[in-house]
This record gives sequence, C-alpha cells and structure tokens, in this order.
Amino acid sequence: MNGSGIAWLRKIGFCEGISTLVLFCIAMPLKYLANIPDAVLVVGSIHGVLFTIYAVAILYVWYHYRWSFFRAATAAIAAIVPLGPFVFDASLRREQRLRDSSQREPSSATV
Repeated sequence: MNGSGIAWLRKIGFCEGISTLVLFCIAMPLKYLANIPDAVLVVGSIHGVLFTIYAVAILYVWYHYRWSFFRAATAAIAAIVPLGPFVFDASLRREQRLRDSSQREPSSATV
C-alpha cells in the first residue's frame, strides 16, 4: 500500500460505509418495494468486495501498526455495524494526525 496504511483504511472504510448505505437505503427498497431484485445483486456484490478489502486493510494495519487485539476487534466490529466505519473513522483520524505530527518533529541534529 502506498502512503499511510491508516489513510488507506480510512478511505476504504468510507467507501464500504457508503456501499452499506446504498445497499440498505436504495437497493433493498428497490428490491422489496419496486420488485427490482437486480439492485441488491449488483450493489450487494460491490459491497461484498469493499467489505473484504476493508477486512484485509484492518489486518494490514493491525500488523503494520502493531495495534492491540482490542483495537483490531473494534475495527472489525465497526465494519459489521451499519455506520460503524464512519464512527470508527474519528479515532482513525486522531491516530493518523498523531502519527503524522510525530513524524514531522525536527531531528535533534544541529546544522
């Protein structure tokens, strides 16, 4: 993954969360109210792929950033709960900001 793993996790989480909303708020009503079952087939497939990518990204960040089991489990639960990725994103944003600021600290070497 190029760039920050946490930044990628945030982007994937956003896409996965949007796909969940589209599935629940658009595709499922189309299936059950307008008798268009293909809506769930298409959106559900896209959501499934995004969910899988999100799960892999969680595993990557868990390993790469040495998250605790509790932190990784919280991320996994957020992936399952509707709107969970959006709620979990707040803590990811804080973590990303802290990591970015710690990398920008000037070195102790003098010129």
